[in-house]
Amino acid sequence: MENVATQQSENHEEEAQHPIGVYLKVWILLFVLSFFSYMVDYFDFQGMLRWTLIIVFMLLKAGFIMAIFMHVMWERMALITAILGPPLLLIFLIGFMISEGLYVFGNRVDYMGRPAAAERIHVADVLHHDGEETMEEGH
Repeated sequence: MENVATQQSENHEEEAQHPIGVYLKVWILLFVLSFFSYMVDYFDFQGMLRWTLIIVFMLLKAGFIMAIFMHVMWERMALITAILGPPLLLIFLIGFMISEGLYVFGNRVDYMGRPAAAERIHVADVLHHDGEETMEEGH
């Protein structure tokens, strides 16, 4: 009886240890994802493409960190669901609110015209040619 319990505890300890290669590969992958995230700024992407790429890279990095370094990948499905369920629900609800907001804004533009405050500007429009920011008098 004791031998069976001892063997089961030894097998569990062997299963709990993960090869260091997995951690190194994920660590390198996190550096690659960070590099791509910085390239979004370097190549000066703008608009929805910029924010979509930044958020995708951020969620990928957070997912790998949770799965590997926080050992969520090796947990029971009930715990994984309890950890990942609420954030996924929030992401869904935020996406739903964004689509609803865009729909309402589109209807307002259709019926009342585009407000002046809704015009998109680029960073270059705010900067002088010598790179200094423009400041209105009194600010």
